[in-house]
Amino acid sequence: MDWNNRTYAPAPLKESAHLSGLEVMRKIATCEFPDPPICKQLTFRLTEVAEGFAVFEGETGPHLMNPMGGVHGGWALTLIDSATGVAAHTTLPPGKIHATIETKANFSRPIRPDTGKVRCEARVVSAGRSVISCEAKVFDTTGKVLAHGTSTVMVLDAPV
Repeated sequence: MDWNNRTYAPAPLKESAHLSGLEVMRKIATCEFPDPPICKQLTFRLTEVAEGFAVFEGETGPHLMNPMGGVHGGWALTLIDSATGVAAHTTLPPGKIHATIETKANFSRPIRPDTGKVRCEARVVSAGRSVISCEAKVFDTTGKVLAHGTSTVMVLDAPV
């Protein structure tokens, strides 16, 4: 993926205020809305979305290395947090947003700079009016689980 030839910005408030969470996320996944700026820095992006479900794909590389030469665990945790947040957001009506309360991750295998493409699938486990719980798994190209985790998010009113 050419990360430099994409558009990065928050979702446009005027165009998204009347849309459901699923509609907003579909527009991001299909490039009708820009990718969030964090996606450029961390080389991942939303690629698939449905109600209560989200897929992010990412590319590892030397820009993600920790002092020991592996991909920093915070990258996988952020990938899990992003995918679960989007999965939760797809359940929201217009005028609502989400914020993470807690994200936890378990690392199953090392993620190296040369691991290449990874896929993170997230699903809503329970969607309440004020709290949504989700789970996610990060896979390599052979389908091996690299990391897995859970997130809890709170539902808030969108800023005017």
